[in-house]
Amino acid sequence: MLKDKNLIQMLIWFGEQGILLVISLATIGAALIEVARIVDVMTVNLSDLFLLFIYAEVLGMVAIFYKDHRIPVTLPIIIAITALTRMIVLQTKGLEPINIIFEASGILLLAIAAYIMSAKEKLSLDKLKAKKAAGKV
Repeated sequence: MLKDKNLIQMLIWFGEQGILLVISLATIGAALIEVARIVDVMTVNLSDLFLLFIYAEVLGMVAIFYKDHRIPVTLPIIIAITALTRMIVLQTKGLEPINIIFEASGILLLAIAAYIMSAKEKLSLDKLKAKKAAGKV
């Protein structure tokens, strides 16, 4: 039974590594395509910069996962904030003002969630450090 569990864990680990590799390669490819498009049209818009920032954040999220073997929940929230901001920049000309307010409210809600989650994570890390310090005494 234990060997089956180790086999299953190993398969999951290889699957996870494969998916992270695909995400990394696809993100790098998409970023290169976007940079090539920017060079081709010789114009850089704010929405292009937001898109490149999203690609950088996705790569950063994968890198942090490789380093710490976990993903801080605030990173996907920051990516979502950037994506919503990019959407507002792209669509503000033909959008009803109420829709812009809804999207901006979504950004505010995500920002509050990111603040709460980062405060919770800091509190959890402080508690973990305190437990380790108490154990060493």
